[in-house]
Amino acid sequence: MTSMTMQDIFRLLNGFENFGQPLSLNMILLRIAAAVAIGAVVGIDREVKNRPAGMRTHVLVCVGAALVSLIEQQSTAAVLALGPGSPINVSVGRITSTVVSGVGFLGAGTIFIAEHKISGLTTAASLWCMACIGLAVGSGFILMGFLAGLIVLVVLRVMQRIIHVHTLKKLEVQFIHRQETLAFLSEYFSKQGVKILDVDFHAETKQEENLYTNMYTLTMPNRISYVDIIETLSEHPNIRRVRTRNL
Repeated sequence: MTSMTMQDIFRLLNGFENFGQPLSLNMILLRIAAAVAIGAVVGIDREVKNRPAGMRTHVLVCVGAALVSLIEQQSTAAVLALGPGSPINVSVGRITSTVVSGVGFLGAGTIFIAEHKISGLTTAASLWCMACIGLAVGSGFILMGFLAGLIVLVVLRVMQRIIHVHTLKKLEVQFIHRQETLAFLSEYFSKQGVKILDVDFHAETKQEENLYTNMYTLTMPNRISYVDIIETLSEHPNIRRVRTRNL
C-alpha cells in the first residue's frame, strides 16, 4: 500500500480533477462526510447560542446541497459517457442553482419579529452559506468548503468580539427629584464619555410624587456598553426604572 503524497491529497480535494468522470463510492462518502463535518461545526455554534436552527438543521442543509451537487456531477458524467452523438444534452449548474434560491424559504422560517426587532437573520445567512458550502463540497471542492466553513465560523464567533459596533438605541430613565438626578446623570455621562444626541422629556404625578421620564439618544465609546450604563444607573436611589428601546 503506497502512501499518499501532497499532490495526491490536493487532487482528492480539488473538484476539477474529477469533473465529468463517474465518482467512486469512497469519493462520494468522503464528500458527504465533509459536508456533515462542516455543517455540524457551524450548527453547534448556532445551537449553543439557542438559535432557531441548530446542528441538525445545518447538517441536513449542507448534506442535502452536497447530494444535489453529487447528483448533477454523476448525471454529467453519465451523459458525457454516451459520446458526442448522444441526443441527451447536459446543462451544468441548472440543478445546483435551484438549491441557492430554494434554501431561502428555509432561512425565512428562522426569521421572526418581536417588539419591533428582527431576529434570526444571522442564522438564516448561515443556513444559506451551508447550502453553498454543501454545493462546493459535493462538486469536489472539499478544501474550498472547509476554508469557507472556517470563515463562517470566525464570522459567527470571533468577529463580534474583535469589532465592536454600538447600535444607536434610546435609553429610558424614569426618576424622582429632578434637579438632583439630572445633575447625577449629566456628571455620569460626562465621565464615561457618553454623548447625548437628543433628549425627550415627560413628567407625570403618581402617588403624590412627581415622576419624570427622560428618553436619551446616546453615542458611546467602545469601552462601555448599555449593560454597564443600566447597571450603574439602576443603583441610584432616585432612579425608578432604566431600560433601552430600539430607535
